[in-house]
Amino acid sequence: MNLRIYDPNSACRTLLHRQPPDMQTVPPVVKERIQALFGEPLTPAQAVARILAEVRDDGDAALRQWSQRLDGWSAETFRLPPEALQAALERLPASLRHALQEAANRIEAFHRRQPLTSWITQDLGGTLGQLVRPIRRVGIYVPGGSAPLPSTVLMSAIPARVAGVREIALVTPPQREGGYPADVILAAAAIAGVNEVYVLGGAQAIAALAYGTESIPRVDKIVGPGNLFVTLAKQQVYGVVGIDGLAGPTETVIIADETARPDWVAADLLAQAEHDVLAAAILLTPSAILAHQVQETVARQAETLPRREVLALSLVERSGIVLTRDLEEAIALSNAYAPEHLNLVVADPWRWIEKIESAGGIFVGEHSYEVLGDYAAGPSHVMPTGGSARFASPLNVWDFVRLVSLVALDPQTARQVGRLSASLARAEGLEAHARAADIRAEVAVD
Repeated sequence: MNLRIYDPNSACRTLLHRQPPDMQTVPPVVKERIQALFGEPLTPAQAVARILAEVRDDGDAALRQWSQRLDGWSAETFRLPPEALQAALERLPASLRHALQEAANRIEAFHRRQPLTSWITQDLGGTLGQLVRPIRRVGIYVPGGSAPLPSTVLMSAIPARVAGVREIALVTPPQREGGYPADVILAAAAIAGVNEVYVLGGAQAIAALAYGTESIPRVDKIVGPGNLFVTLAKQQVYGVVGIDGLAGPTETVIIADETARPDWVAADLLAQAEHDVLAAAILLTPSAILAHQVQETVARQAETLPRREVLALSLVERSGIVLTRDLEEAIALSNAYAPEHLNLVVADPWRWIEKIESAGGIFVGEHSYEVLGDYAAGPSHVMPTGGSARFASPLNVWDFVRLVSLVALDPQTARQVGRLSASLARAEGLEAHARAADIRAEVAVD
């Protein structure tokens, strides 16, 4: 499981090259699965569109059909009773309950420091302002996958609650045995103040949240990560509802110099690589000695980890080490790549902060490693992937509110602004607009 060492030029053509989502190849096993389900060779986007349309048109009946076909599970009702959440919390070991609650406390404390302030001014003639209003109803998708993710429940629901969202509905796939989600997921939902939990996954869950069914009221916005089909479903329902973004495979870049501990750097790379076969774990360093030490240590540590099959693919296909000329070049390569997580493991990390232009989160120094951000540091771990850190931000309280503009001009200011507006309207060829302004100018202003 050796990490390959690249020079910057070859890394830019391969390891650090971003491929647009619509150009990414689909594994043969996925194509075969779609063929078996639909009886024809559809693309993933076409398959998702079929599921969305059926749920939109047929509601709960379509949900049951697709839940049975895709997850091997169906039930009379998808919603869990509220008492199931509290019961799951009480079944957890005390140490795990404590960890969840303390993580929740830190996440809430961090997000309560994010300002959400309406403002009004009377300095521009009359009254102008912006009103902050929470989104009324939000849906959160929490993946099932190969491991339960209670951290995603906390990282998504707590910022929504802090923002003032009144109704938080969570969807998560059934477990292969028994149907119910893992206790730790339900316990996290109880701690985070989730109002409703539905045992439902995949594109059909996104459809239910977006369109509503007989038993699941529609939401106003959908947040949370998911697999390819969940991401495509979010993309296709955008406009019917809001979405937080299009999550791709997780990724970490570590910029390190000769002062970094190779065993710690290796551990952090492996922690990222074990997420998924498509996860990316990349080291950028000007130190050839560190590069080779990390390469050897990764191979040695990987042999003792349980998810070796995942690591065997993610380390070879999506991860690697880039030997740079200096730290300046490492920063430049990272900015171009725009990673989800950026770890600065250098002698004077604060010196470089201002040079970081694009990253979902910056983890400063060896003691602020990315795993802490995954669980309990404070900021949401739902961060922009696939290079979208160039224009997107981590999930935060602003994702759960709207700005409403307030316009209440006094008559004198309205008359002045009306003349400007009429002139601009005629320049755009909109005479009715102009006359709506002109007609007010004929009225005397007291």
